[in-house]
Amino acid sequence: MSVSAVAHASPAGTTYTIGELAREFDLTTRAIRFYEDCGLIKPQRAGRQRVYSGRDRTRLKLTLRGKRLGLTLAEVKALVDMYESPRDTQPQLRKFLAVLGAHRAQLEQQMADLDATLAEVRAHEKEARRLLAEGERRR
Repeated sequence: MSVSAVAHASPAGTTYTIGELAREFDLTTRAIRFYEDCGLIKPQRAGRQRVYSGRDRTRLKLTLRGKRLGLTLAEVKALVDMYESPRDTQPQLRKFLAVLGAHRAQLEQQMADLDATLAEVRAHEKEARRLLAEGERRR
């Protein structure tokens, strides 16, 4: 997520329908409504129809980028909300680094756990092969 991402949104006045955003980001309209319910995007209404601004489009794009990084929606929302006021980016960048650091540490722990589990599986496979070979020699 870049600090200037929200500032470089779509041209002023450009609006989108839920279907257009769904096609652009390869999402279901239900997923977009879910992000709306979470407060990540806030479309205007024209009667019963949702009208999404360039700001909403950018927030959706940043939300999806955060999800790809493995961040929770709460973490994504906190970060995206901070980028709404790009005056002083230092606190935003510090928060972003803290969130990324915690997420990296979690991923590294998961990787260590997976490595330990794989080692255990390999040891069981080796023992099972040894027992099979021993059983075949006895025949």
